[in-house]
Amino acid sequence: MDRGWMIIGFFFIVVGLPVIFGAINDMYKRQTRLKEKQLEMLSHETAEKAAQYAAQIERLEQRVRVLERIATDKGSDLAAEIESLRDQPLN
Repeated sequence: MDRGWMIIGFFFIVVGLPVIFGAINDMYKRQTRLKEKQLEMLSHETAEKAAQYAAQIERLEQRVRVLERIATDKGSDLAAEIESLRDQPLN
């Protein structure tokens, strides 16, 4: 009977443990690849949002420059300038 348990133990050590550790290693690698893909997608999404915010800030800065020019230009007709701005399409 002891010999039978020794054979089963030997089989478990030689075959079972490598199979179990191989399966655990495979699951770990898959999970790591999934996390990498998630981080890659998140960074791409963040870069897109940053570009959108940068474009929006640029448009706002242009509008502020126009308003500063209108406010500091004493020789122009202020009402006409403001009305011309209303007619321009927003970017």
